[in-house]
Amino acid sequence: MRKKKQEKILLEKVFIEKPIAEGRCLAHYQDRVILVEGNVAPQDIADLEVFKKKSNYWLARAVRIHEASPFRQEPFCRHYGVCGGCKWQHLQYEKQLEQKQQEVVDALERIAKVAFPEVKPIIASQKTQFYRNKLEFTFSNNRWLSAEEIATGQVFEKNALGFHIPERFDKIIDIETCYLQEELSNQIRNRLKDFARKQNFSFYDLKNHRGFLRNLVIRNTNTGEWLVLVIFAENNQPAIEQTMQFLQNSFPQITSLQYAINQKKNDSYHDLEIQFFAGKPYITATMEDLQFRISPKSFYQTNSEQAYRLYCVARDFAELQGNEVVYDLYTGTGTIANFIANKAKKVVGIEYVPEAIEDAKINSDINKISNTEFFAGDIKDLLNENFVQKHGKPDVIITDPPRAGMHENVVRTILKLAPTKIVYVSCNPATQARDVAILAEKYEITAVQPVDMFPHTYHVENVLQLIRRY
Repeated sequence: MRKKKQEKILLEKVFIEKPIAEGRCLAHYQDRVILVEGNVAPQDIADLEVFKKKSNYWLARAVRIHEASPFRQEPFCRHYGVCGGCKWQHLQYEKQLEQKQQEVVDALERIAKVAFPEVKPIIASQKTQFYRNKLEFTFSNNRWLSAEEIATGQVFEKNALGFHIPERFDKIIDIETCYLQEELSNQIRNRLKDFARKQNFSFYDLKNHRGFLRNLVIRNTNTGEWLVLVIFAENNQPAIEQTMQFLQNSFPQITSLQYAINQKKNDSYHDLEIQFFAGKPYITATMEDLQFRISPKSFYQTNSEQAYRLYCVARDFAELQGNEVVYDLYTGTGTIANFIANKAKKVVGIEYVPEAIEDAKINSDINKISNTEFFAGDIKDLLNENFVQKHGKPDVIITDPPRAGMHENVVRTILKLAPTKIVYVSCNPATQARDVAILAEKYEITAVQPVDMFPHTYHVENVLQLIRRY
């Protein structure tokens, strides 16, 4: 028996109150809490269509704006509203910063439920466009078509090179101009797409897992170097050679040109063998007097300028005097570890990705840093009593985990190690606050510094300084 289709509920002329976590806004309708997704701003008056009912709130999206918020601005990208990125383009940057700071406060108050000092003003990004140093694009033979295009009944170019439509793994929006990375990125993507169309190379079929061209990764650094990685789904060497030669001839600015062949069902390339084609096998970024090598699989903060400000905050919060043993958890490619090494006696970096640890060691070597040690493994397993006896008890722990935060066992181990100071760098204030609620057994928050790494998104980075009470 077919399930009865739920009748749509339209809420008319609802006042949008304020932004909340995960890019949503809060509203009330009669006695209902409404969480609003999509293109709304605080102080809009909008008609809302409810698409999901929960026991204590409803989820809705705006279908009409009756009165526009004074905090609105005109989006700068023609792909806004369809592409899944830069969802806050319609919101003035000052208001974005205000909301991000408030998200940090809300997480500490409602989740951690601990005392904390006045939050320092969020560090704004000096660049709000062209600030990223890495983008990943997908080739598809099933371009997303707008309702207007479909209504014409015409046959359109179906191949696309761009980003996934939100919640549609099989639909790719063809990107003409992206405002996230410097202009050369747009030129490389568009020229490669045109070349592939003229050669009749097949774009990837995301449903049936067929096709020649699959993904494109473009990275650049503050030294002016560019790395391009093309991922093919078929091992057609003549066509691969033709494609890579086209890029080499067309863009002398590319300093590292590489490719991989991915015949799996998923797009991850970190387990693939990367094939070197031209230039150098890496690109180099600088931070103060340090150099960092970036290979196709390397992790490096995608907003270079803000990463520097973030690491300066972490270094300042660590308050190192030169005689401390520092543990850098989730060290990645050792960026923070190497950045603070000249202020510490020894820095021990731990990371679960072995390739990242190899990059971390190389970064220490090229910068002639001799007081770092790096180890690969699951931190909850590696960080035990034997490890500490061998490498020294930490005076300071710096931790920069992924969005999921730290495993509870890691948090408990930190409590047992009881360093004098913890510097907690997080890209998710909610999971950071969850972990801090456990650390509050021995620690108090003494400084809070939000940093905006990703303008026009709801994401915010936050750094906490925690001091042991006893």
